[in-house]
Amino acid sequence: MTESVSEQLAAAVERTRRIPPEVRDIVEKLLVDVTGLCVAARNSDYTRSALASWEANGGCTAIGHARTLDAAGAAFVNGTSAHGEDFDDTFEGGPVHAGAVIMPAVLAIAERNRIDGTAALRGISVGVELMCRASLVAPKLIHKAGFHPTAVLGAMGAAAGVAAALNLSRKEFVHALGIAGSMASGIIEYLAEGAWTKRMHPGWAAQSGIRAADLARAGFVGPRTVFEGSHGLYYGFARTTSGDFAKLVDGFGSRWVAASLAFKPYACGTMTQPYVDCARRLARRIRIDDIVEIVCEAAEGTVHRLWEPLAAKQRPPNAYAAKFSQPYCIAAGLVLGHAGLEAFTEERVRDERLRGLAAKVRYEIDPDNPYPDEFTGHVRAKLRDGSVVEERQPHLRGGRSEPLSRADVEEKFRLNCAYGGWSAAQAERFLAFARRAFDSPIDLSPFRS
Repeated sequence: MTESVSEQLAAAVERTRRIPPEVRDIVEKLLVDVTGLCVAARNSDYTRSALASWEANGGCTAIGHARTLDAAGAAFVNGTSAHGEDFDDTFEGGPVHAGAVIMPAVLAIAERNRIDGTAALRGISVGVELMCRASLVAPKLIHKAGFHPTAVLGAMGAAAGVAAALNLSRKEFVHALGIAGSMASGIIEYLAEGAWTKRMHPGWAAQSGIRAADLARAGFVGPRTVFEGSHGLYYGFARTTSGDFAKLVDGFGSRWVAASLAFKPYACGTMTQPYVDCARRLARRIRIDDIVEIVCEAAEGTVHRLWEPLAAKQRPPNAYAAKFSQPYCIAAGLVLGHAGLEAFTEERVRDERLRGLAAKVRYEIDPDNPYPDEFTGHVRAKLRDGSVVEERQPHLRGGRSEPLSRADVEEKFRLNCAYGGWSAAQAERFLAFARRAFDSPIDLSPFRS
């Protein structure tokens, strides 16, 4: 019998015991970044709704909240909060947001099962790696089919991460992945009106991974060919069974794609980030009031999420929808000089200066754009005097070509904590914890308020 993709992964994970320093560094950055985002969102309406909706109490931490939940509930709330402002990490080539799924899932079972930091580090590393690699199997096709890759592939990554952290057997690992395939979900209709459902996708995937691993550990059976089967994950969510599965299995555990994970400088969609950088540089060269028109070169694969319908994107109906509007984010970069959390409030998106400038922004498709291998930016402005000025950026700042340092990530964390109402002392206490978190059992109880 031919070894399935899941079985190959299970064997590779079983051999993976030592996590290289560069991957540990990424995981430590993820812990800091995800926690800061949970704190930033802890008083938001969507986080409060997520917390109130969960019935089961337990001994696990919803970061920044006094109430404790069962493991699935903590993973759900923390995953929802971490992704809520679209300010979390991303993987170039996917794109997927691995940290907001895997970190909440493994932290929750680390508290529940009292596993040590080494096991948690292994679980997070395996989960992030599997999720990122899975996004390379059929690039763009999951989005094209109408699903959110972070939601779909997140359930698989979370199941793998939890299974690895709990040291499940090969057989149990395979079953956990097979079970998670029937828990994967997440449509992208949130784009229509800026609804909240994208926010919950990582949290739902995180708790699904826990449930899948727990079922497998209890003897429940899942399909061995969940990835490549004729009715498997990629057939269901990408309309294909001919993906490049070598991207998923080859070198797993010895060559780490997770080491190139990107951290966002701005609180908006991944592919928008380089455009904001371009807009900020352009603002230093021109007078904003002199702009007649802005035309941006764009990758065809980003148009349906960030550019169309153009009239709606030029005038987003609410703050969340603005995060997925290239015209609005470019206008924010030009007028405000940033696209941080303060750029996406309900009051801000009604600012007529921003709306007026966003109405001047349109796009043209660049057939040679390297997306999704690279996320590029381009802003070209025509001015009143007929002159044209433009800025280009060939890569995502914060990604593999220009990574954020540990100090950069910690500064972002401090700002997010302040936004969410933590004191400077609370923020520093967490940073001290993060520097040694994976050297001892995980205890998040000091961070429940």
